[in-house]
Parts: sequence; structure tokens; C-alpha cells
Amino acid sequence: MKFYQKRWFKIFAVVAVVLFLGGGIFAWKTGGILNKISKGGLLQSLVKNIPGVNNDLKGEKDGRINVLLLGMRGEGVVGGGTLADTIMVASINIKDNKASLISIPRDLYVDNPGWGNKTKVNAVYAAGEENGKKQGMEDMKKVIGEVTGLPIQYGASINFAGFKQLIDAIGGIEITLDQPFEEAMQFKEPHVCDSFFTIPTGKYEDKTVKYFSKTTQTYKTRIVASYPLCAAPENTLECGGNFKLPAGKQMLNGDQALCYARSRVTSSDFERAKRQQIIIQLVKDKMLSIGTLADFSKGSAMLKALGDNVRTDMQVWEMQKFYELYKKLGNLQIYQRVLENSEEGLLYNPTDMPKEVGYILLPIGGNYDRIRQMAKDIFILPAQSDIKPK
Repeated sequence: MKFYQKRWFKIFAVVAVVLFLGGGIFAWKTGGILNKISKGGLLQSLVKNIPGVNNDLKGEKDGRINVLLLGMRGEGVVGGGTLADTIMVASINIKDNKASLISIPRDLYVDNPGWGNKTKVNAVYAAGEENGKKQGMEDMKKVIGEVTGLPIQYGASINFAGFKQLIDAIGGIEITLDQPFEEAMQFKEPHVCDSFFTIPTGKYEDKTVKYFSKTTQTYKTRIVASYPLCAAPENTLECGGNFKLPAGKQMLNGDQALCYARSRVTSSDFERAKRQQIIIQLVKDKMLSIGTLADFSKGSAMLKALGDNVRTDMQVWEMQKFYELYKKLGNLQIYQRVLENSEEGLLYNPTDMPKEVGYILLPIGGNYDRIRQMAKDIFILPAQSDIKPK
């Protein structure tokens, strides 16, 4: 699979965070759907509601609950279905009535416990799920915990289909753009030829390996395979091939919101991450609005979207408790950060890596100390002012 070599892609934690911040008002009352989402059952939920039984959420006594949010195409979907294209940490600061979102780039180079070597962080979930191991979420929580220095108590994932269905279920989201938006390149990119990408481009993608030459006593690289690249037929291109939005106020449906949240090539993966954080807040606000909560048909459609496409290690009673806690906190102030390749973004792109490694990001300073300090202090740091519609 070809990855764009300039930055990172982060998408639809949007819906996962909404599951916790808003969806619970419907979900915890609907046992069948929640049993699909969660590993816990309703019986345990009932037990946890008995007076005197401890029902504290993980992290609640410490005053901060951290949830890992993952977005991906979906299991079994062509094109890296379980690669975690969106990676965010959402935190609730109970003591100070604040929340935060930290976006982690998919190109961050980390130790992958599933494969026992270094890879981009977006492959950690896929490696953990290989051969039926079902360890992807736990591996991701461990790795992101090491990067941020935060204890990651819970995790949730959402696929593309769920994102689109949820946006449509709430009647779309309203956004105002300062200028027109266009992604004319990404959705036309060639791919290794398969049943979807069928039109030959005449170009190839090489697979290489690094080896040590005893003759020259140096490391060399050789090509071990070349795969032909194909384009998709024009009428099947995602987002119409050339996705556009005009400037000004407009309502986005599920398909439009998905395309807007995925676009990266013409701008960057970092800019896309910022757009996704904007969408998170728009979806959360729309879901919790009086009009949406009072509309039974919207509530049912939201539940279906979440039940079919969201998975979490939070048990049913924990989802209920999380929502009740959120209600008590009221209108949370949200602090946002996107890790990127700049001094302020705390990452850089090394130029001395072997070609086969591709584009990667590493922490400035050679360790995660500055990232961990940022994650710890995010509620008192100045706001990242450029996270707003362009």
C-alpha cells in the first residue's frame, strides 16, 4: 500500500469521542446495541448500579480519564482496513472541568509489540489483530501511553461507514469556511493493481530490502519485487475524484464530511488533523443539542450507526457512568493539540533513514520527554490557535 510521503492522516475518532461525550444518553438504555459495541454485558451494569458497589471509572479518582480514539477504513476493507489512520487521545479533566484532544500522526516511528520491530504507529493495531490475536487495541493503548506519558484507561475505534452514517443520522453538520476548499489530487492517486484499481498507469511500486554486503562491508538496498500501479475508473473515484467545498456557511452530509476529514494531499496530514478536531466538536455539539436529543428517529439512527461500526473496551456500565459524569461537568472547555513536524509540534522528519523505511516522524530530542510534558500540561498551555476552519 502506498502512503503519501509528507505527513500524516488522522480521521474519524470524531465519532468515537461522540460515543462517549454524547451517544451514551441513548446507548446505555439500549442493551442489544451496547452489547455489540462493548465487551461488557447488561448484568454487570445492573450490579454496578447497586448502592455500595464500587463503580468508579478508571482514572476518576486521579481526576483525569484518558480515552484512545482510533479511526480506520474497517476490518476486511481493501486498502489497509485495520491501519489506524486516525489516532487521538481524548482526556477529561474532572477537577478543572476541562477536556483535551491530542492528535498523533500515523507516521510516528515506534516499537511495534505485535511484530517485535519498529514501524509507523498506524500499523500497531493491525499487527495486534493479525491471525486472530485481537490484541490491537491493547497494543495501541500501550504504545500511545508510552508516547504521551498518560495512562490510557480506555479505547474505542470507528470505521468510515459509521462516521458517514452518524453524520447523516444527526442531519449533517454546519460549518463555515473562510475560503473555498479543494482536494484535487488525493482521490485520484494510483494504487497497486487490484479489483478496484484496474487501469494500468505504466508505473511501478518497488519493494526493497536492506542487506549487508561482505564484499564492500557496507549496507546496500536491493529491489525484491515490483508491483504495477493502476488508477481507478473515473466513475468509481472516491469523493468524485476532485472534492470541492465553497467558502461560507454550509451543511455537510456524511459523504461530504468524510471527504473533508480525509483530504490531505493538497494541504497536509497535519492540516487534516486540525480539521478533524473541528468536526469532532461540531458533531458533539449537534448530538447534544436539544433538537437532536428530542428526535426519536435521529436517536435510533445514531444508535444503529454506533452499534454497527464502533467498538470499545469500555463496558456498558462504564459508558453509562461516563455520560453521567459528563452531564455533571457541563460545558467543558476543550484544549487541542496536533503533533507535527515543527519545533512547536515536537516532531521532525529524519533525512538519514534507509529508503525502504519511507517517510517517518521522530520526537525532537530523541525521546518523548517534551511530548509527555505537553500532554501533562495541556490544560494550562496556550491554545493552538490555527485549529479552525480555513
